[in-house]
Amino acid sequence: MKAIVSVIMGSTSDLPVMKKATDFLNEMKVPFEVNALSAHRTPEAVEAFSKGAKERGVKIIIAAAGMAAHLPGVIAASTTLPVIGVPINSTLDGMDALLAIVQMPPGIPVATVGVNASLNAAILAVEMLSLADIELAGRLAAYKENLKKKIEKANEDLKELQYEFKTN
Repeated sequence: MKAIVSVIMGSTSDLPVMKKATDFLNEMKVPFEVNALSAHRTPEAVEAFSKGAKERGVKIIIAAAGMAAHLPGVIAASTTLPVIGVPINSTLDGMDALLAIVQMPPGIPVATVGVNASLNAAILAVEMLSLADIELAGRLAAYKENLKKKIEKANEDLKELQYEFKTN
């Protein structure tokens, strides 16, 4: 089994945030790898990873970074694969990381999700992969249908709340 999604983080301190992404990829049966690489502390390793990912069969890279948050952009600069950036809330409520990832120069795009939103990054990756994988598309559709059912049940449960002036 070869990874088709690569989950990269600047430090293992990002792992608690990225666990939602890895859990979802696992649930969707998407082969993935997880690595810690630093744009500032291991720049040569980041470049080697980025340049070799496509050849190894990786189709999408999810890259998380906080503080200076250069990792997703540095990866995107060295590959033609789609890169999804996950800003990590480490300082300034994650706004510094969000802006560092989303404000890429022309020609070096990084799809960016919300601060600490690794689950959305994984869902986006699965949506992209589903364009060419009907079985994966089915698992994704079932996941989204389950989200809908959870909200419908929650709305039904809210009907049980009793207040003197509640009208529904």
